[in-house]
Amino acid sequence: MVTLLRDQYPDVWLSVSVTTRLPRPGEIEGFHYHFADLAEFRLMAASGELLEWAEYAGNHYGTPRAPVLRRLAEGKPALLEIDLQGARQVRAAMPDALLVFLAPPSWDELKRRLIGRGTEDPETIRQRLELAQAELAAEPEFDHTIVNHSVQQATEELVRLLGSSARTPVIPSRHRG
Repeated sequence: MVTLLRDQYPDVWLSVSVTTRLPRPGEIEGFHYHFADLAEFRLMAASGELLEWAEYAGNHYGTPRAPVLRRLAEGKPALLEIDLQGARQVRAAMPDALLVFLAPPSWDELKRRLIGRGTEDPETIRQRLELAQAELAAEPEFDHTIVNHSVQQATEELVRLLGSSARTPVIPSRHRG
């Protein structure tokens, strides 16, 4: 979804997360992520520089607070792609944030998509499905749900929602990283 947003809607502002994981081939500092070591990340979290943060699969991910606040001060929406834990932190820090839940069309379709990617071993798939159950149970905590029948449809719906709201939309992803 992020790739499609960047390609088809370059005016949509997407927050760039900080991560402690190493860059993957082709990833650009400041565009895909801000890369930091663990000590730097912990300092950012402790000093309040991060609006939200979480640990996932042995790495840390977080949203820098200052760029989001600058964007909102300009009266423009800010889009964050974060997980359930991060969405809960944003809700606590910014009660007026618009939390958007990205849902699969069905449980069977979620399993089909995850297995069909062919990128994870059976244990990782099991863990991701277990996490997805907890995330799906949290859907009522969100202000709006977009059912992801296709990446194109979900992206278009998200862009329409962005255009109608000055609140911070938050899109929890199935995973970080």
